[in-house]
Amino acid sequence: MSDPSRIVVLGAGNWGTTVAQLVAAAGHEVLLWTRSEEQRQEIQSAHTNRRYTGEVEISARVEATTDLERAIAQGAVVFIVVPSNAFREVSRRLGELARPDQVYLHGTKGLELGTHRRMSEILLEETCIRQLGVLSGPNIATEILRGQPAGTVLASRYPRVQEAGRRALQSKDFRVFTGDDVAGVELAGALKNVVAIAAGVADEMRLGENTKAMLITRGISEMAKLGIALGAEPSTFFGMSGIGDLVVTCESPHSRNHKLGVALAKGAKLEEALAAIGMVAEGVNTAKAVQELSQRWPVDLPLFHKVHEVLFQGLSPAVALEQLMTLPPARDVPQVLA
Repeated sequence: MSDPSRIVVLGAGNWGTTVAQLVAAAGHEVLLWTRSEEQRQEIQSAHTNRRYTGEVEISARVEATTDLERAIAQGAVVFIVVPSNAFREVSRRLGELARPDQVYLHGTKGLELGTHRRMSEILLEETCIRQLGVLSGPNIATEILRGQPAGTVLASRYPRVQEAGRRALQSKDFRVFTGDDVAGVELAGALKNVVAIAAGVADEMRLGENTKAMLITRGISEMAKLGIALGAEPSTFFGMSGIGDLVVTCESPHSRNHKLGVALAKGAKLEEALAAIGMVAEGVNTAKAVQELSQRWPVDLPLFHKVHEVLFQGLSPAVALEQLMTLPPARDVPQVLA
């Protein structure tokens, strides 16, 4: 039987551990699932998860487990916070364990390579889950773990899911906004990571605030154009999961995708840069997915294309910027957004 007072978080990486801390801060008991027995023992005995959250003390309300079946059996609300490249595998395992009365919320910002599926679409394909939603927003984990005030958006078609997620997360330092545009929130959360790579490049090249402001505004324009083509609401891109998440990811030195852009501008190869970061930078796979999508949808995405060329075709960041600056004249605000 599910325990309404127990909330489950699947994935004990940087953001998964932070979600568990948020849920504990809201007064709930948390069961945090990890694949690693070593990680489970550290969380249980030392109340730390040093690889992902440093010396932060993990709440005593958080219990770690490697038993996925036990975890799913115990929670009425389940957060899925695993990398996009592992999402379908975890979803398939959930297909044998999940119950339709449970609420599922995911916090994974990416698109599946090959299929270009959003994470909620994968859950619908692989499981009986229908009461689901997505969590996204300007949520730098390092700041949240320090107790600094922050907000997020929780999108779902179902008011029950919105309310369950709000109760699970809301505290004096964390405000939860709600919406119903699941596709828009998922796409905004995935696409902004590509723009953040460009922002990291600009910062390392010392190009100035004007340059970065241009990249951010052109980025949100391209994000919205592609998102609308894929079924999102235009207004979503100007909310917490759109411009809010984009700004913080492009500005924060804690952002993995920003760090990746910095490393690339220093001359590192993609594999070297990813190894140095030590965690998944979702913008890499998303850039690849967008390149594939753009061949099916007639959407002009020059910034996204140049990031893809820098990542995968050896184009130098300096040349990419030069090519962007010499493009033909274009409208400031596309008609689809006006």
